[in-house]
Formats: sequence, C-alpha cells, structure tokens
Amino acid sequence: MTLQLPLLALLGAAAALVPLPAFAGSVTHPKAVVELFTSQGCASCPPADAMLTSLVAQNDVVALAYHVDYWDYAGWEDTFGSEAYSDRQRAYAQSWGSSRIYTPQMVVNGAKGVVGSRRDEVHGALAGATLPLTVAVAEDGDMLKITIPADRRLDDAVVWLVTYLPRADVLIDKGENAGKSMVYTQVVTGQQALGMWEGDAGATIKLPLPESLDGAAGLAVIVQQEHDKLPGRILGAATYER
Repeated sequence: MTLQLPLLALLGAAAALVPLPAFAGSVTHPKAVVELFTSQGCASCPPADAMLTSLVAQNDVVALAYHVDYWDYAGWEDTFGSEAYSDRQRAYAQSWGSSRIYTPQMVVNGAKGVVGSRRDEVHGALAGATLPLTVAVAEDGDMLKITIPADRRLDDAVVWLVTYLPRADVLIDKGENAGKSMVYTQVVTGQQALGMWEGDAGATIKLPLPESLDGAAGLAVIVQQEHDKLPGRILGAATYER
C-alpha cells in the first residue's frame, strides 16, 4: 500500500510559544511504546512525568505523554489537556474489561497498564517488551517516507501519526500543583490515522515534510491493532525529529 496524505498542523498557538531544547534524536528500533496518561492538575503525576523523561534518555522507547482533561475541574485547566486523550485512556480500559481510569498511568505496547510513578512496575513491564515490526521513517526529498514491511504472521493494523513537543515548561498557578514550575517531555499535540497496514502487503506512506517541524516538534509513527474499534497491541513504532 502506498499513500500520500496531507499532514495536519502540528502545533497550536499556545504550543508555539513554548521554548524547546535541541532534540535528543529519533528512535528507530524501539522495544516499546510507553503512553503516559497524566495531568498538570494531578499532585501524584510529577514523579511519573519525570520517569517518562528518563525513559526518553534510554533511546529504545517511544515515550508519549497524553494530557487528560478530567482533572480540569480541580481549579487548573491543563494547557495540553484534551478530551480525545481521556477517551483514548477510557478505550484502553474498556478493551481490558475495566471501567476505571486514573493518573498517572503508563500503558506499555498497548497491552498493559501500570502506575506511572512506580519505578519497579514500569521497569518490570518493560523488561521483556519487544515490537515485532521495524518501522522506518526518513526524509525523501521534500517528503517524509514511512516504510513498514510485510509480516504475514500478524493481523492488520492502523498506522497512526502522533505529533508531540519534546519539551514544554509550564508554571502552574492553581490546583493541586499550584506554584510549581514543571518541565514536561514528549507532550502529545495531535493524533491522526494515516491508513491501514496489511500484514501480507506492508505499507509505504509519503507525507509532505512541513516547515513547522524544523526545530519545533517531533512525530511518532505507531502501528497498532484494533479490536471492535478499541486499541490493541502495538506492533511497531518510530519517531522522527529534525
């Protein structure tokens, strides 16, 4: 399958004002995708936010922070919070037969949720983690080329494009973390489906390489199975930072 699709805007107006550091580099052969569901209004979240930052430094994990909006009632509206990210967390819970969601939660490879501030649980979930697919993301002229090989052993999956800020500095004025100046990493700013990956055919996807990526943001490509429209096992991933 070969697709050429327009890329959505990567940054909102507020995000564009956030100072960013030099990028650590792209992750090309990760063993895991770790999704942290967190909130600026959650007092127990800062240790998990810091742990996510430490995972980024390992360079073998695609780490993404999804800021939920269900803590906004407590007096501080998360500057990156989104109902869509809360819904993603609810969808994971539903896929596991649970109605409970909480922060901070880390989901590893779409298969297991752990308390994101408990180091032993997080590293235990990562100890044997592997991804069967190698996803390649590279510049091809003025395009971004995504290549995902065929693997007939695996069921079809959705190819997702997730945009993120490598770093955001936020001064929190109200709520449970009032008065704290927080550093957040890998902050998700958008997510869209690019198409389907078919195990017996593989996929090649080309996207225009937007100027807004220059020194401003990163993106992750995630290949994830779905069951009854609920998120399932993640098969492969890679990040691109320029």
